[in-house]
Amino acid sequence: MDINFLFFENYETLDIFGPIEILARIDNVRTHYVSVQGGTVKSRQGYKIQTTALSVAKQNGILVIPGGQGTRTLVNDNHFLAELKTACENAEYVLSICTGAALLAKTGVLNEKKATSNKKAFDWVKSVSQDVKWVRTARWVNDGKYYTSSGVSAGMDMALGFVKDLFGMEKAVQIAKDIEYIWNIESDSDLF
Repeated sequence: MDINFLFFENYETLDIFGPIEILARIDNVRTHYVSVQGGTVKSRQGYKIQTTALSVAKQNGILVIPGGQGTRTLVNDNHFLAELKTACENAEYVLSICTGAALLAKTGVLNEKKATSNKKAFDWVKSVSQDVKWVRTARWVNDGKYYTSSGVSAGMDMALGFVKDLFGMEKAVQIAKDIEYIWNIESDSDLF
C-alpha cells in the first residue's frame, strides 16, 4: 500500500509527522513525501523536507494532508487546488489534519460529506465552504473514503482510528502501545 504525505510551505509539523509515525507502522506500506512542485518544503516550525512532485507520485492508496498557516493562502491557489482534487479523486482514502480540511473543502470533494477541523480555526475553515456538513464537536470524522481530524494532535487519534477501521482494533492498540501514546479512541469525544 502506498501512502502519499502531502507537504506545502508552512505546514504544521506535528500534523503530518504524528500520522507518519503511526501509518508507517502498518505492514507492507510504502511512504512517499510529496508536494505539488516537488523539492524542499519548510514547515511553520522551520523543519525542511525533500519531496517528490505529486504528479509523479503513486496516485492510488492513501493521501494525507496536514494543516498549518500555509492553508490560508493555498485555499486561493487554483493550481494547487486542481492538483489536490485530482490526487483526492485517485486516492483510495484521504486523511486530513487540522485546517487541511479547508483545502479539501475548497476543492469540492467534501461537498455533502461530514467533516471537522481545528476548533480554533473552525469558523474560518467553515467559511471556505458551506457545502460541507461541518461537525464542530468531534476529534475526527469519517465519511466514506474521507477522514478529517480536529487540530494537530487529533491527527494521531484519527490515524489510529483509520488503522482500526482497516486493520482491526488489535493493530491500532499495538501501534499506540509501541509509541507509548494514550489514544483518544472515541471519535466524538472532543474536549476542545
